Amino acid sequence: MSDALLAERVVLEDFAAAVRAGLSRDPREIPARYLYDRGGSELFEQITYLPEYYPTRTEISLIQRHSAAIAERVGTRRTVVEFGSGSSAKTPPFLNAVGARAYVPIDISAHFLESAAKNVSAAVPDVDVYPLPGDFTHKLDLPAEVADHPKLGFFPGSTIGNMSTFEAVDVLRAFRATLGDDAHLVIGVDLKKDIGTLEAAYDDSQGITAEFILGILRRMQEDLSADLEIEDWEYHSFWNAEMGRIEMHVRAVRPTTIDLDNGHWSFSEGETIHISNSHKYTLEESALLARCAGFRQVEAWTDPERLFSLQLWRALPDDLDWQNRR
Repeated sequence: MSDALLAERVVLEDFAAAVRAGLSRDPREIPARYLYDRGGSELFEQITYLPEYYPTRTEISLIQRHSAAIAERVGTRRTVVEFGSGSSAKTPPFLNAVGARAYVPIDISAHFLESAAKNVSAAVPDVDVYPLPGDFTHKLDLPAEVADHPKLGFFPGSTIGNMSTFEAVDVLRAFRATLGDDAHLVIGVDLKKDIGTLEAAYDDSQGITAEFILGILRRMQEDLSADLEIEDWEYHSFWNAEMGRIEMHVRAVRPTTIDLDNGHWSFSEGETIHISNSHKYTLEESALLARCAGFRQVEAWTDPERLFSLQLWRALPDDLDWQNRR
């Protein structure tokens, strides 16, 4: 069995375990990372171009404007490690601007990873590309070809907002472990702002976000052979001011059931499964997040409306006390 197929099998086993555990909790939930199979990744790519969805266009502008400053700060000829399989609008320009030596995209979807890696290779032929299938929420061993290179992590899109603060710290610590010493991380962080702008960004008029979130039910059917009726569910999102996040749920429109393996779960009308969050931060809060994860916030650039921030973090030495912080 190839490494890619083995990685896919492990992901599906983890997915099934997460569904069984999540549906048995109160309130019920399924981790958002399982949205990003081939179909989910393609839907999310569509979302990034929606008029209501400000993060992508704002971040692209920030990357274009500040990549030269990043290269000046960290130096050129680093291996860029992207936690995710890359965006054609963000990754090639970033690799060019920072003078990347090599590029390692990491993604749980082997198919989407292969396609994205080919696109990057075609767009930036002077940069060696080493796609790495796997779950970047855990420490991973990078390809031997880049083991001795200084690393520059790249985590655009404010994906960190999909995690709780504790989860974000754990994942960022995994990044720190994967990247090693003398590493930097460029990360997109969405900022707190007016509720109307936030809610429109996550409930678009074309219904693509709804299709994306409901897609986790489709994946349960197709990949796990779960017995459920997608027509019994609708998309539901709202701003949770206390938690500082947009919440995305699937909500039962009538009494319904889900069966998976030997498990059986019943849902009443109006009951939800919590699928995803998008946490928003202030610049001060994101600096604290960096510190707790073993990084220091070096720079934080924002657009004139302060909708979004592009940040440069530097790995802290292992002998500091960040490993004991939560």
